Amino acid sequence: MLRNGLEPWHLLIVAIVVIVLFGSKKLPDTARSLGRSMRILKSEAKALKEEGGSGAAPGEQTRPTAPADAG
Repeated sequence: MLRNGLEPWHLLIVAIVVIVLFGSKKLPDTARSLGRSMRILKSEAKALKEEGGSGAAPGEQTRPTAPADAG
């Protein structure tokens, strides 16, 4: 029955509903806010991935080791 998930007219209906709900004046602000949120989410996910690669579990703090005495 549903070979193609979204047809072009589905997207048109969704666009019309979004414009009616938010109004054409608030759409740029809403899109800008959504873009900022996505950017923050991506940077946080990247930071977690880099932190996880260091061997520590997420949320676990690593303690620096004390240098060995040379004397």
